[in-house]
Amino acid sequence: MDTAIGVRDLVVRRGKRTVLDGISCAIPLGSVTGLLGPSGSGKTTLMRAVVGVQIVTAGTVRVLGEPAGSPALRRRIGYLTQAPSVYFDLTVRENARYFAALHGVPAAQADQAVADVGLAPAAGQLVGTLSGGQRSRASLACAIVGRPELLVLDEPTVGQDPVLRADLWARFHEMAANGTTLLVSSHVMDEAARCDRLLLIREGQLIADDTPDGVRAATGTGDLDAAFLQLIREKEGTVAR
Repeated sequence: MDTAIGVRDLVVRRGKRTVLDGISCAIPLGSVTGLLGPSGSGKTTLMRAVVGVQIVTAGTVRVLGEPAGSPALRRRIGYLTQAPSVYFDLTVRENARYFAALHGVPAAQADQAVADVGLAPAAGQLVGTLSGGQRSRASLACAIVGRPELLVLDEPTVGQDPVLRADLWARFHEMAANGTTLLVSSHVMDEAARCDRLLLIREGQLIADDTPDGVRAATGTGDLDAAFLQLIREKEGTVAR
């Protein structure tokens, strides 16, 4: 198996609104794949479908060789939602150690996860006293503590300063080099260049699935912002190739 996530003809509707409209893609094992697009484009819905918590209208999603949502996948996937998913009345360390215990891993591994997200100096603080960006990193520590095979991260760098963002991306690539597959969403286009592969989604449709260099080459521009804008206009039929 060389594909971590396989999505075929995925459709998600909410009432009369089509949120995802026939999405198909394959995400390689051990890669850092960026899921990019504006707010409301369907990124979170696609991630929820991958994790297996989204009701789908049509199509299939397979993850690590299993149907998305299979019980066998629960300990193999780490998922970071946009909202902090930690206990505010526990410290950062206590949260990480609690999730480590659920995974059956030692406390030392939890402490390492806290350090990996840059929160070692705040390990003894209650999560409720942290800033929004710190809470997001506390949630990330809990998501990675079990060393999952697949890590699904919904806008993990929102609220982080530029130095911490760079450190987090370096950590993501280190994890990928050690075999973890990462699917990372963002609406910040300057993060696209940090990814091995890009999925650009707009209004529920996939309009690009390529490497950063491939996207640049396909549009004849060296700037990813300009490349994405051109792809959007081509999709809307306003630019002739």
